[in-house]
Amino acid sequence: MKQYEVTFIVDPVLSGDEIKATAQTYIDALTNAGGTIVYVDEMGLRQLAYPINNRTSGVYYCVEFQVETGEMLTNFELSLRRDERIMRFLTVALDKYGVKYNEDKRNGLIGKKSKSKDKDKDSKGKGRNEAKKAPAKKAAPKAEAKPAPVAVAEEEE
Repeated sequence: MKQYEVTFIVDPVLSGDEIKATAQTYIDALTNAGGTIVYVDEMGLRQLAYPINNRTSGVYYCVEFQVETGEMLTNFELSLRRDERIMRFLTVALDKYGVKYNEDKRNGLIGKKSKSKDKDKDSKGKGRNEAKKAPAKKAAPKAEAKPAPVAVAEEEE
């Protein structure tokens, strides 16, 4: 089976129920086309890199799925293109490295650091932001410039 990943951005003007219904529509479409859903990641509301349809944010969804052949993708992408609720989408075929990366990310091996490791570092006195600092090198003393004599005007009495 081939494994794919589709990421799409839903218009944030819709209500929460409409957004979830939109995502569920495409998850059901993949299932009805003979695919199996591996993982659905609702990334939530995020800022866009550039405005799309006068919107600066969107609700991101990432759906990872498996299908026997990629023939159904043309119809699936056509329905994404025609839907006004979908602002953008991207479908990617995953190779074995992409599949392994996504599995590791789901299992917590890639991405955010676990809090227990940060606590261990903090208990040892080495915080996250503290880096090992090398001793600062002393700069050679610069020759001091002598100030120019200032002429003072004396008042005559």
